[in-house]
Amino acid sequence: MASDFKDIYMPHGLLRNGDLQTILGQHIPEDASIVMEQEQLILFDAGPDRTELETDRAVRLLGVYTPGRSPLNAPPRPKGLAMLLHGWEGDSHSAYNLILGSELIRAGYEVVRLNMRDHGPTHHLNKGIFFATLVEEVHAATHQVGLLAAGRPFFIIGASLGGNFVVRIALRHQRNPIPNLRRAIAVNPVLNPRRACILLDDHRLLQRYFRRRWLESLMKKQKLFPDLYDFTHLASVPTIWEMSDWVTKSMSFYSGVEEYLDAYTVKPGEFLDLAAPLTILTAANDPLIPSDDIETLPAHPQLQVYVLPYGGHVGYNDLFPFRNCLPDLIKQVLIQDADNN
Repeated sequence: MASDFKDIYMPHGLLRNGDLQTILGQHIPEDASIVMEQEQLILFDAGPDRTELETDRAVRLLGVYTPGRSPLNAPPRPKGLAMLLHGWEGDSHSAYNLILGSELIRAGYEVVRLNMRDHGPTHHLNKGIFFATLVEEVHAATHQVGLLAAGRPFFIIGASLGGNFVVRIALRHQRNPIPNLRRAIAVNPVLNPRRACILLDDHRLLQRYFRRRWLESLMKKQKLFPDLYDFTHLASVPTIWEMSDWVTKSMSFYSGVEEYLDAYTVKPGEFLDLAAPLTILTAANDPLIPSDDIETLPAHPQLQVYVLPYGGHVGYNDLFPFRNCLPDLIKQVLIQDADNN
């Protein structure tokens, strides 16, 4: 099976650099707008707020639903429902979500693109700030999306930090099942956040990008809730590690950044209890996610792991013609899943 993926994606030699792949992954082609046609907003009640604020109001998460388009001369019933989950400081309209979502619509699937707390246009919905440990609320929203599948196959697909959430939801499936879940797919998932944070701070270009995005997000929260937050100090804090340390010490139950990062680390031994089909797809030249975090996972009948030699961090682009090949890789997973069911 691994050879099938290499046949689908072996980029031109000029595009094999991991940093270049990562940067090109931000490009949105013109044909990636299909998923935004007929899109409908859905507000999910995601259960109790587990931030330090402990507000009485339930968490609200915003999703974007797009109905499927059946191929010509095919019955109108969609093949299934796919939920896409973005990475840190991404959102429902990130490039990979639009590219993959549009291709899934063309292939006959319905698509929901879920925004995590404080991502996209959602800062006003909840008083508490986003922490990557808040898997319960994302799981609750995913459960509701699964119900929308109404007996059809349901797939959850997440990239980067979204891949981390997808893995954790799959691991929670045995004790808190997701309705209609056929398969979970994690692309370049962050399994070891401590290593990823160190690599991010060591990467000048990506560190500058994510630090700016995070600071803008926090300042937006401060503007909305000035009586609760003052993040002005963070403008002078140079690294994401130090920013995370300040935020976790000031506004969470965690003693600091190390305890926080460890709290959403996915340890290899946890996969032994996997009860949902899970596919992990990553690239050996990802500048932020060391592939040995994934290559050393224990074998399990529910787990598929594919480490491609190239692709960067959620890039997977190629030349002649220039295109993003992530949808082809995901569709291959879906084809294999259909063949096995």
